[in-house]
Amino acid sequence: MSFGDPNNPYGQQQQPAQPGYGQQPAQPGYGYPQAPAYDGGYAAAAPMEMPSGAKAGRIFVWVIIALQLVFAIYAFSQMGAVEEAVNQSNSGLSGTDAELASDIGKGVIVIFAVFALVFAALGLVIALKWAKGGSSVRTCAIVWAAFAIVGGIFQIPIGLGTILFAILLIVFAAKGDTAAWFKRPRH
Repeated sequence: MSFGDPNNPYGQQQQPAQPGYGQQPAQPGYGYPQAPAYDGGYAAAAPMEMPSGAKAGRIFVWVIIALQLVFAIYAFSQMGAVEEAVNQSNSGLSGTDAELASDIGKGVIVIFAVFALVFAALGLVIALKWAKGGSSVRTCAIVWAAFAIVGGIFQIPIGLGTILFAILLIVFAAKGDTAAWFKRPRH
């Protein structure tokens, strides 16, 4: 009895089929592929612990928020210093011109301080959603940190800390284990 013999009691031997989507590859000569062990219940994924890179990223978000609040307080505290500096300068400005320069300087300070407060509020949303958030929280954190780098340039000397921690946040949020943790299945 040879291969292809019509009198073969085992029938014609078939070539192993290519595995389809979701199928295990067949092992020729060993019968059917074995299914994974089944314990009678639904397969529950073990809860995944937050990796150290994600924990560090969350800490960096909180540090950047704190630095933004410190900058806002510092900026508001310098409002009087602007008026004093304009009045003491020997630039030869008249009373209305000096008042206008003082008002413009105070306005710039208010804009930067309010920007820092809004930026801190956005960071607060990211920090509060960090533990349960999905991949979108990670993406928002990376974009937020990129804007923190740009904003930190305008907040020197406090901005140096913001720039440093924003760079670290981007590095730690972009790591593979952190990305895998944010992409984990949540039920």
